[in-house]
Amino acid sequence: MGILLFLMTRLKLNGFIALLLVAVGVALVQGVEMEKIPEVLGEGVGGQIGDTMLVVGLGAMVGRVMGDCGAAQRIATTLIDTFGLRWVQVAMVVTAMLIGVTMFYEVAFVIIVPVAFTIVRVTRKNLLWVGLPMSIALSTMHSFLPPHPGPTAVASTFHASVGLTLFYGLFIAVPAGALIALVWPRLPFVRRMDPAIPKGLVSERTFTDEEMPGLGWSLSVALVPVVLIAGAAVTDMAVSGDGPVLHFITFIGSAPIALLLTLLLAVWAFGPRIGRSLAEVSASCNSAAQAMAMILLVIGAGGAFKEVLVEGGISDYIKDLTDSWSISPIILAWLIAVVLRVALGSATVAVVTAAGVVQPLLENSGVHPELMVLAVSCGSIAFSHVNDPGFWMFKEYFNLSVIDAIKARTTYTTVLAVLGLGGVLAVEWTLEALNV
Repeated sequence: MGILLFLMTRLKLNGFIALLLVAVGVALVQGVEMEKIPEVLGEGVGGQIGDTMLVVGLGAMVGRVMGDCGAAQRIATTLIDTFGLRWVQVAMVVTAMLIGVTMFYEVAFVIIVPVAFTIVRVTRKNLLWVGLPMSIALSTMHSFLPPHPGPTAVASTFHASVGLTLFYGLFIAVPAGALIALVWPRLPFVRRMDPAIPKGLVSERTFTDEEMPGLGWSLSVALVPVVLIAGAAVTDMAVSGDGPVLHFITFIGSAPIALLLTLLLAVWAFGPRIGRSLAEVSASCNSAAQAMAMILLVIGAGGAFKEVLVEGGISDYIKDLTDSWSISPIILAWLIAVVLRVALGSATVAVVTAAGVVQPLLENSGVHPELMVLAVSCGSIAFSHVNDPGFWMFKEYFNLSVIDAIKARTTYTTVLAVLGLGGVLAVEWTLEALNV
């Protein structure tokens, strides 16, 4: 990791190249067979890009189409008019939390970030002043709560109630996320950062009120993926059984399909419906795709770095190390998730691996399984850094240097993890006091 930072900060090497070089070096040091290294790198890049390319690419196209027709500006100005310029951060936190309850961080991020960019362009506010609260709120929802993949997988491992986990988790996630989201942009080391909006991801044009589409259409297009994905998640939790209707709901509620349908709706609603040609709308999509190319390459290289660490057996080493620790099961679960997150980068890999390590402790501990789920989930958000593909998405979208991204993201994710642990312990104490 030190070499990676040196390559990118001192030598100014491109992030994609630096990540691949370091991944190869780590694979050699960890004893991965030389002939197997290209395969491991390919699996890492393929797995990460496979998970994110459709979501990030389609989301960027939806955002650019909405930006080029004035829909993003309509939503942004409505938020400003409703909350006032002074409370724009609160508006971003509320929006991110409502959308982020059921949507992946990456999906919700690419949907909301065009609005943040537009607010910054219209108000001339610092990009992090507007965008950082959104990212913090989304990180909290994604890492703490089901139906997101990490917490849901752990709930299954621990045989915990997903509904109770979500209920307890909301009491922790909402205050912790809101507190950090409103405090972090005000810290001196963050306020000194003043990044520019990355080129190609937002329209540079300022629209008059007459030129912008109506608020109804603007919000409808923006909320379509939220409704589809949230509806599928709620249906999955509430309805048991099998059948063609459930299969269809699951299909249209998957992130790529939901965003593809949203893009088609956006092309029609902000193209032929208001007199714009399909060629103009296609140009917006092409512009978004070009702007996303390097971001996707860097995210993919981050996946390669993560895969090398997993292949090298770091998770097994951590499991052996922590087997003899004798502390509270909740604190131990949290610590193991933190250590795995630091070593492996992926929150989902960390949370699933930690669950397997901690599961034997749960049987005779007397701890509510829902609290163990939350402890592991909270730990998995800590110390997001250069081996986390989400770190690179955050860095590239907010146009930050590696050092500034570490200062902003690594610190807020770590404090969120600590607050989350405190919240879990507080809920445990409350349940014991109530004899629940």
